Amino acid sequence: MTSHQGDLALLQEPIAQQLLQSTSPARLAYVWTDGSPRLVPVGFHWTGSELFFGTQPDSPKNKALHDGAWATASIDTDSMPYRVLQIRGRIHTDIVDGVAPEYEKLVMRMMGEEGGRAWLDTMRPMTPRMARFFLTPEWVGLLDFETRFPSAMERAMEQASA
Repeated sequence: MTSHQGDLALLQEPIAQQLLQSTSPARLAYVWTDGSPRLVPVGFHWTGSELFFGTQPDSPKNKALHDGAWATASIDTDSMPYRVLQIRGRIHTDIVDGVAPEYEKLVMRMMGEEGGRAWLDTMRPMTPRMARFFLTPEWVGLLDFETRFPSAMERAMEQASA
């Protein structure tokens, strides 16, 4: 049985698992304090139940992304057939001493062993504390443009084949 858009079970699909381990940045969307939208590329780490993002404690994101704030993340590929994983949910935050362990994992995945170690060696002296954001999935969408398409495209395909 195919999971429907919105179903958290989509996170277990092979395409979703590949995207959650990809080296592509996620695109994080949220509402700024003045009500305007924001979209930023961010490195991420999938904890197995939440999407992690880390930043400096004085980052502008800290003004808008507080416990309970809504956010959306999209992780996708850049060539056809596009693969897209979208996660909507609420944020919870905290601040830890030093570089967050989840941040270390994302850096190693995205930059490899040598590059990751070099970047972390650069980060540690300038990061006495790190803000952590966790996006807890409440809605999940998955598109692969082979078996799962945007709803308007699926309707058009159904009408064309009728």
